[in-house]
Amino acid sequence: MTTTTRASLLGRVPARVRTALAWTGFALSPFVLQGWLVGGYGNVGPAIRFASPVLAMLMLIGVLRRRPLAVLGLLLVDLATLDPVVGPRLDRLPAYVGDLRLIQVAALDLVVCYLAGTRRRGVSVPAAVAAFLVQVGVAAAFRISQHDDLVTTAAAQLLALVTAWVVGDSLRQRRAFAEAQRAQAAQRAIEAERLRIARDVHDLVAHSIGVIAIQAGMGRRVIDTQPGEARTALAVIEESSRDTLAALRRMLGSLRRTDPVEAPRDPAPGLGDLERLVARTRDAGVEMTVVSTGDGRAVPPDIDLAAYRIVQEAVTNVIRHAGTGRCTVRVDRGDVLTVEVSDDGRGGTPGAGYGIPGMRERAVLLGGSFEAGPRPGRGFLVRARLPLPADAGISSGKELS
Repeated sequence: MTTTTRASLLGRVPARVRTALAWTGFALSPFVLQGWLVGGYGNVGPAIRFASPVLAMLMLIGVLRRRPLAVLGLLLVDLATLDPVVGPRLDRLPAYVGDLRLIQVAALDLVVCYLAGTRRRGVSVPAAVAAFLVQVGVAAAFRISQHDDLVTTAAAQLLALVTAWVVGDSLRQRRAFAEAQRAQAAQRAIEAERLRIARDVHDLVAHSIGVIAIQAGMGRRVIDTQPGEARTALAVIEESSRDTLAALRRMLGSLRRTDPVEAPRDPAPGLGDLERLVARTRDAGVEMTVVSTGDGRAVPPDIDLAAYRIVQEAVTNVIRHAGTGRCTVRVDRGDVLTVEVSDDGRGGTPGAGYGIPGMRERAVLLGGSFEAGPRPGRGFLVRARLPLPADAGISSGKELS
């Protein structure tokens, strides 16, 4: 709650004002530090001696996100000019000067960590090298005590600087990896949606075009001798065309809408629509019999749609390729929903189209299995097994023909 309120208060400040305040703090930071050091910092208590130096470094935070290299450069200048300013007083307060230098080195390491976490290595590595060289140069040129070991000091500074850089670079790589994972997940979602749309369009159009092609061919052959049959064929073509056009419009409308609330709410087809499929198949010249068995478990919508599309595609293949006048659809609702489409047609090996691969994809995506091939002797069989959830309800089965 406090964080949200604070963020909202900062958001009310105009961006220009925030920028001006940030650069004002950046410009005043060295004057605050040097003024404190030139003044009588030795006349105050130990707890107050570090107040001004720490405040001077905190005044750089506003610019850190915008210009971290500028902040690093200013800190390096402050570190290089610290000892000449306080040099005459080293004998009086050597511990204070040592602590102050330690604070400045820690601030430099934090800036290097931020650079490694937000900039490419071509920027962060030279910045870290420059910071180390300045630190070692200052430690060598201005020794706080004659007993200071330059090698030990340089090793400690190098270790701290490398640690800060490694931490920042690890955070940058982790963030880059997370972004790459999100991009890949988004790409996979897009590809999956494209495949889903392609399957739906194929199943919808292939079935309708198959019926239309058969009816058009029959009407052309009998238009002179049996005008009534030709008119019936044209009526079937008209109905199939209208239904297909309406379904395509709904599908394209859902793709064009950006607001999911406004998406069409027309129910997706399922096994309950097999009666209409029976009628259309009959109009196409194939007698389709549907046999339902099992305990009549209710089928979830995604499995219901997949089962219907598999049956629709398999029946379309019967109409177009089997060369027979009848087929049988079996639906068994148990622990696993099993749908079978069989015929006694010419059989043969599956072709190279998208129908069977599309049916297999639907089954596999739902954790099921799929098989399709010629039956022993004559005909063709398509079988899909789709697992059902254990808590599915019970509904009544029936037989259609």
